[in-house]
Amino acid sequence: MSDLEQTLSIIKPDAVQRNLDLQIKEIFVNNGFKIVREKKIQITKSEAEQFYKVHETKPFYSDLCNYLSSGPIVVMILEKNGAVLANREIMGATNPSEAKEGTIRKKFGISIDKNSVHGSDSVENAKIEINFFFKD
Repeated sequence: MSDLEQTLSIIKPDAVQRNLDLQIKEIFVNNGFKIVREKKIQITKSEAEQFYKVHETKPFYSDLCNYLSSGPIVVMILEKNGAVLANREIMGATNPSEAKEGTIRKKFGISIDKNSVHGSDSVENAKIEINFFFKD
């Protein structure tokens, strides 16, 4: 049995714009996640740049930051045993066309950029990302 973990999940602008936030939250809850905290916010481009700083040297960095700050997002702290890995499995591959059937990105993703959700990729990054959005 793995330990209780928390991970950050973001419902990205394309999904919020299409009113998919409740459906996506339901998928998490139905898969045993507890939504510990959540809020709908709009971040600035500079906040997006800070958040995605790990990708600063990659060619898609600027587009990614523009996109994340292009509209409202829903940020959530998800909790369950092995949350980080479980969330990544439920989200599916970054490219929706390569994601497994039944995953969030297969179901709702439009493209590699507009793939509807973000999730932390490690326990360490989850702590950093949660702190980024939920400082108190």
